Amino acid sequence: MAQTGDTDEKLFNDEPAPEKGWQGLANVLEALSPGVDTSLPLTPSQITDRIEQMINQGKAQEALVIIEKREAQRAASQSLGEDVQLTFLHARALAATGRENEAEQIYREMTNTYPELPEPWNNLASIYIKQKQLDRAHDALTMALSAFPEYALARYNLGQVQLMQAYESFTQAGQSGIADATQKAQEVQNILD
Repeated sequence: MAQTGDTDEKLFNDEPAPEKGWQGLANVLEALSPGVDTSLPLTPSQITDRIEQMINQGKAQEALVIIEKREAQRAASQSLGEDVQLTFLHARALAATGRENEAEQIYREMTNTYPELPEPWNNLASIYIKQKQLDRAHDALTMALSAFPEYALARYNLGQVQLMQAYESFTQAGQSGIADATQKAQEVQNILD
């Protein structure tokens, strides 16, 4: 099985920590140090943690560059299996940069391959909400909760979708002449705001 550090290219350009201590001893140790890079490569978990931090900090475009490098490393080393977390973060970064169609495609592939994972269902629902496809969002969130009933964010998002659906229904009923439906639609809208 291939190791994480199979290629020479580093994913992150971290500066080494500044040296402290006695300069004379540091010079002797420097002369004795090996002439190759002996730093330990980041583990796959550390890589995905760093990428997630970048996305959370609003650096999704930079994260996409790292993700593409990492995918190229995995392909070059012929790594077995799929890095599911990396794939998920790829979709998140795409969505964060406005490339929702590409993110949607990845989330759909993930929900087909890994239906037991609730996060892709939840994030797919978020895209559907932006597209005003509330029935599809409702179905995706129901699947997320089937996979993990205690998933609080999916439960919250489902409540939001249900309120949006109620607003649409009350609005349509009001347009059809139901007397208090318009008032109900306004009450639901106030909750959503």
